[in-house]
Amino acid sequence: MRNEILEEPEMSALIRRVTDFLRSPRGRQLVERGRQEVGKPSNQRKLREIKARLGKRR
Repeated sequence: MRNEILEEPEMSALIRRVTDFLRSPRGRQLVERGRQEVGKPSNQRKLREIKARLGKRR
């Protein structure tokens, strides 16, 4: 793995690939599942706990 910062054309290619995936049927399915999981009260509680822990580090 290279230690260099991604060059502009490589970064653009990466962003394009991620965008293409998110627009695909599988990508849309995963985004919807993520939204459902975040909406669950138990997961919201876990996210608040993580946020509180990270906030103490600053």
